[in-house]
Amino acid sequence: MNSLLLTGGRVIDPANHLDAVVDLLILNGKIAAVGKDAATKAPGEIERFDAKGKIVCPGLIDLHVHLREPGQTAKENIATGTAAAARGGFTSVVCMPNTSPAIDNAGTVALIHERAAQHGVVNVFVTGAITKNIAGEELASIGSLKRAGVVAITDDGHCVQNNELMRRALEYAKMFDLPVMDHCQDYSLVTDGVMHEGYWSTVLGLRGWPSAGEEMIVARNILLAELTGARVHCQHLSAAGSVALLREAKKRGVPISGEACPHHFTLTDAAVSGSEKFWGNDGKILAKFQNGEIPEWPAYDTNFKMNPPLRSARDREAILEGLADGTIEILCSDHAPHCDYEKEVEFDYAPFGITGLETELALSLMQLVHAKRISVPDLIAKYTVNPARLLNLQKGTLGVGADADVTVFDPDREWIFERDETASKSSNSPFFGWKLKGRTVATIVNGKKLWIEQAELAPV
Repeated sequence: MNSLLLTGGRVIDPANHLDAVVDLLILNGKIAAVGKDAATKAPGEIERFDAKGKIVCPGLIDLHVHLREPGQTAKENIATGTAAAARGGFTSVVCMPNTSPAIDNAGTVALIHERAAQHGVVNVFVTGAITKNIAGEELASIGSLKRAGVVAITDDGHCVQNNELMRRALEYAKMFDLPVMDHCQDYSLVTDGVMHEGYWSTVLGLRGWPSAGEEMIVARNILLAELTGARVHCQHLSAAGSVALLREAKKRGVPISGEACPHHFTLTDAAVSGSEKFWGNDGKILAKFQNGEIPEWPAYDTNFKMNPPLRSARDREAILEGLADGTIEILCSDHAPHCDYEKEVEFDYAPFGITGLETELALSLMQLVHAKRISVPDLIAKYTVNPARLLNLQKGTLGVGADADVTVFDPDREWIFERDETASKSSNSPFFGWKLKGRTVATIVNGKKLWIEQAELAPV
């Protein structure tokens, strides 16, 4: 019957301004009661879960995930990607449309919904492409995509370079009440860069990718959001200038928002030079969180190649400040799996991207909560109510009557992320072997326990 009583946990629900040690009752897949009297409303034979010493919160939402289905299932598929999400504590994921074929029509949206219903173990929401085939030349049928059930439109993995076309996309999106999520990259500035343009790109002899390549499009999006009134969300921000632009625009009331990924506020471009030099250059930043316990890695490790690239220590600090002061409202992974053989090439030729669903909660806790930059409720809000509001999802709350999507985690649990423990098809993560602090204890979707510590349970 999908019923469960969670007892003794610290229940944090930012959507309802709740932070207290109380019980949580789930009946028939819905939240039935939250409070010290919840146990009195439970049937006598109900299953109980002892959450004492743990944090109980709304199911976490990751609004930036690449599930690679259809067409790229050697890297990941809906079954493995959602299994990785469950291990990471995520009950809902939003998949990006840069698949093969791209999700630019109602038929492909229907296919994803069907596959997710058959093989997904967490909730899967779908984004549609802004342009046909994500080519940046002709608008996709935005109204048709809306009717098919997409929650946003984006050309993620690509960026619309034509400003007039982007303006029309925003106007259509506003008509259909769809947010537009944009991968901010000016191709004429970035050209063929493979890592952040700065000291380390010069030392390593790699083509540089200037921060201005991101900041230029963030500025463009702010101007277009102000012009059209459409909601624009800037994806995976990495540059200090982007944070400054976003902060100023939000003060003016522009309908603009942004997200950050843990790799951008944990690592810097020095990581590409190898662990020894990385430790010497920016290691003090990490040492206070990890007691100096990081594994070794070689220079030019392609698992440190992502889009946008790892940036300087100054940029990293600006992202952290933006998260702390609320300029950046949402956290996500940009989970981007690739096959081993694709990454095992020269740095120049490797694809951009890393996996992240299983490590993002721990890294966020370490860099934000344990570092005393933000509170636990603020962190949870960035993974629950904030993305739910942006995408108009009926998720991210423990209100009575809501779907019983619940995450239970221990913020102080120390563990090591091992390669053979990942549920993803791919293993392109730079964090294997790292000592992490904070781990999911249980992931519950519609009242069903999908993940309990290290034992994965098949959905009923």
